[in-house]
Amino acid sequence: MNKPEIVDEVVSVSEAETNIDLQNSEYYINRELSHLQFNIRVLEQALDTSHPLLDRLFFLCIFSKNLDEFYEVRVAGLNQQLSFAREKSGIDGLHPAQVLNEIYSLCSTTVERQYHILNDTLLPELKKENVHFLRRAEWTDDQRQWVREYFDENIQPLISPIGLDPSHPFPRLVNKSLNFIVSLDGKDAFGRQTGMAIIPAPRSLPRVVRLPDSITKNGDYFIFLSSIIHEYADELFPGMTVKGCYQFRVTRNADLDIDQDDTSDLASALEDELHSRNFGEEMRLEVADNCPEELINFLLNQFNLGDSDLYRVNGPVNLGRLIEVIDQINRPDLRYPPFTPGLPKNVNFNKSTFESIRNKDTLLLHPYESFTPVVDLLREAAKDSQVKAIKQTLYRTGAKSEIVNALVDAARSGKEVTVVIELRARFDEEENLYLANRLQEAGAVVVYGVVGYKTHAKMMLIVRKEGNGYRRYVHLGTGNYHAGNARAYTDYSFMTCDDSICEDVHKVFQQLTGMGEALRIKKLFHAPFTLHKRIIQMIDRERTHAEAGKPALIRLKSNGLTEPKVIRALYRASQAGVKVELIIRGMCCLRPGIMGVSDNIQVRSIIGRFLEHTRVYYFLNDGNDEIYAASADLMERNLLHRVETAFPIEAPKLKERMKEELEICMRDNTQAWILQKDGSYVRCQPGPDEEPISAQSVLLEKLAASSGTISSS
Repeated sequence: MNKPEIVDEVVSVSEAETNIDLQNSEYYINRELSHLQFNIRVLEQALDTSHPLLDRLFFLCIFSKNLDEFYEVRVAGLNQQLSFAREKSGIDGLHPAQVLNEIYSLCSTTVERQYHILNDTLLPELKKENVHFLRRAEWTDDQRQWVREYFDENIQPLISPIGLDPSHPFPRLVNKSLNFIVSLDGKDAFGRQTGMAIIPAPRSLPRVVRLPDSITKNGDYFIFLSSIIHEYADELFPGMTVKGCYQFRVTRNADLDIDQDDTSDLASALEDELHSRNFGEEMRLEVADNCPEELINFLLNQFNLGDSDLYRVNGPVNLGRLIEVIDQINRPDLRYPPFTPGLPKNVNFNKSTFESIRNKDTLLLHPYESFTPVVDLLREAAKDSQVKAIKQTLYRTGAKSEIVNALVDAARSGKEVTVVIELRARFDEEENLYLANRLQEAGAVVVYGVVGYKTHAKMMLIVRKEGNGYRRYVHLGTGNYHAGNARAYTDYSFMTCDDSICEDVHKVFQQLTGMGEALRIKKLFHAPFTLHKRIIQMIDRERTHAEAGKPALIRLKSNGLTEPKVIRALYRASQAGVKVELIIRGMCCLRPGIMGVSDNIQVRSIIGRFLEHTRVYYFLNDGNDEIYAASADLMERNLLHRVETAFPIEAPKLKERMKEELEICMRDNTQAWILQKDGSYVRCQPGPDEEPISAQSVLLEKLAASSGTISSS
């Protein structure tokens, strides 16, 4: 298919004038290794005593889940490059094989550290708080009897041990499933003596089982499913001797491979491909550290993996599943206290949301401020007889979404409802297929965006009959239409009835649902057409001001910064004396602090109670400052290969508010990490005479209606 024209980089000062080649690979950090550094910062939160204890356990689990996805997608992609002889070095100059070697080394050290944190810090501290994870040797007689009954009633009927022999080859095991390799002695009923078997753990059972209060002392007591299966493994092989039973788990390539140019029905193709996610190529083997070498080598051979793909772990092979227990522990003193999100003064639940927006543009910063006004806007539109049409994009929404319920109600009431659903939102594909079918059954028009370009923009457009004509209302956001995420992710929501912005959003929807040339829009920047070009132009404008001796400042907040032309534009701005302050949560390929290249650039990452997710672009512009919120990160995929929007915040009070909130992030000296030029990060520490400042704590106190106390040190 034809790609839209992407405007090349604008350069008004040649690199030759500085005698520095800004394309030199030494000036860039590898994106995969930078991604791993983000995961390491997440893991470090498990040791941060300013977080409540169960929230520290939560961070440990999130690290495990993040690393799973890293292997399923990023490591899988690098391996595929090597397998198909499509190796391509990135802007950092590292060959994929070099990157993989660095990944293996870094992950090996970090995973070992993860289990040390669990075994030597978190579990002992939880035990002091009367939260226990019992080993088999610690079971009392009553507990052992209860476990016996649990095994007989819940595990035995579901489990299917597989003896390995010529008629029972090694099974195809599901991605990330819990399994056991068993060493056997003796012959079975048929006289077979294979010596080995595999026990796949039932996937329907919890990996951590809570013991009833009736057989425990005061407190919370848990046992691992793996402990129960270990205890009774010999009963699965009657007449034989179990010499050893060892848990293991394999991680597979889980990235879907769909030829979008060669399919007439994306939904059907995606449904066919989803099943294969569980059985992709093997990427990593985790196994109990007491497993004998001969069994480990047997597994490595079965999965066609090498020693570098092996992780010997001292504990459960999937620490991510520990997250299940957190909500089972009724200990508010071990969690962050709940809080009530706030509301701006112009929003009142007792009056129409349409009236609030007509009176004043509304800006919300979640989770400190409520996501409910966004839901209420759509609910009110669904019920309002004067509302004639609703258009909406959905990327990640949730299976039990109030947003989808309102769209269904609107469609059933006869309104023109058009929904652009991005089916390829990674790991949410199945859920999005379900939502698409539900909306279609209600009578909504559902489209899947543009082939080759994920629809990542967050837009809602409502057309309402008012007086002799129609008025349009718009919601634009930096995050997803997911109420759960709005309690855990920091994101901006912007609601307006500004004619120009509403017309721009209308045109973007036209491009998504129809066909034709790119339409000219006035206030929004949108990818893949204008956003990349305009960001570079605004960076270059600041550089021009600096060269003229004027104050110049750029502040960009994003989840990732990897796009080479944007990075080079920032380097040129730094060389001209522009102060560049970047708040990049995750991947960052820009290398700060290089003399003559990036010595005016600081990069910080904030890791805290909430996941930093806002995307904000600020430019001083010689005193006529401009600020945009966006759905797009500063990455190739967002700026060049997705449908994204960046929208201006123009009301003076809202601009000042967003500038102040960026300033608070820049002053954080407890949860911020500063990127060093070698690619490592150093955590900020308040000086002897400095007040400890946590940006998230400050914003919670400032914006929430009632806030739980968050330590700022």
